[in-house]
Amino acid sequence: MTIFKINLTLNLPGTSNHTLISANSLPLFSVLIAVYNQEQPERLKMALESIWDKQALKPSEIVLVKDGPLTEELDKVVDQFKKKAPLKVISLEQNHGLGYALAYGLNYCSQELVARMDSDDLSKPDRFEKQISFMKEHPEVDIVGTNIEEFDHHPTEIRSHRRLPSTFSKLKLFSKKRSPFNHMTVVFKKTAVLEAGNYQPFHVYEDYYLWVRMIQNGAQMANIPEYLVTARLDDSQLVRRHGSYIFQQEVKLQKEMLQLHFINKWEYFRNLVLRAYPRLLPFWVLKIIYKVLH
Repeated sequence: MTIFKINLTLNLPGTSNHTLISANSLPLFSVLIAVYNQEQPERLKMALESIWDKQALKPSEIVLVKDGPLTEELDKVVDQFKKKAPLKVISLEQNHGLGYALAYGLNYCSQELVARMDSDDLSKPDRFEKQISFMKEHPEVDIVGTNIEEFDHHPTEIRSHRRLPSTFSKLKLFSKKRSPFNHMTVVFKKTAVLEAGNYQPFHVYEDYYLWVRMIQNGAQMANIPEYLVTARLDDSQLVRRHGSYIFQQEVKLQKEMLQLHFINKWEYFRNLVLRAYPRLLPFWVLKIIYKVLH
C-alpha cells in the first residue's frame, strides 16, 4: 500500500494549522458526479481523470449518475473509465435535472464524506487530500469548499477567479446575497445534507437552496482559501443563467429564502434588484457584470 504524506498549512481564521497527515489515517470518501447527454465526451474524460488518475488521495468510489440516456460517445468514456476506477454507475431512464440526479445519486454513496464534482471541470491533484484532511481536523464542520479558477478554452489560460469567505460567520452573512460555495468544490457530510432535505429540483439553484436549508438546520461550514478546482466558464454557461425563465427561478429562490426567514424583506428586495432583474438585461451587459463580480 502506498502511504501519502500530506504537508498542509491551512491558515484559516479560528482554526489550527494542519501538518503531515498520513493518507491511511484519513476517512474514506465518495465522489458524486452527474452527467447528461449534452456533455462533451472529452470534457467528461478530463473531469474523471482529474478525480482519479491525477489525485494524490483517491476516493473509495465514484458515483456517476446518468441523468437520462447518454450518447454513444459518452457511454464509451464511462465504460472505459470503469476498467480502471471504482465507478458506480446509476442510470435514470429520463433526464430529470441536476437536483434530482444528485439527490438520487447521494443515496448510493457508501461513505459519510462525499465530494462533489461537475462533468466538465478539473480538480487539482491535491484537492481531496486537503479537503479530507480539513474535515478530519475539524469534525464540527459539515461542508467545506474551495476557491476556483475559471477558464474558457484551455485550463492553463485562466480568465478569472472566484474567491469566497472562509469562516462560518462570514459565509452565513455572504449567503444572504450570494451562494457561499462553488458547488463543484464541496466536500460534505452525507447525513448533514440528508437532514436538511437533500438536494431538491430547483433549476440552476439546487445547490444554493441546499446551502440555505443546511445553514437553517445548524450545519457548520467553511472554505479553504485555495484554488483547488479549475472550472470551465464559457458563453454557453452564461446563456443558461440569462433570460426570463432564470429571472423567474431567481424570484422563486428569494421568496423561498424569505419564507424560511433566512433573509428579511429589505434583503429580499435588494436581492431582486441586484440578482433577479439583471437576468433580463442584454447578454453583453450580463457578461460585464459577471466579470466585475468575479
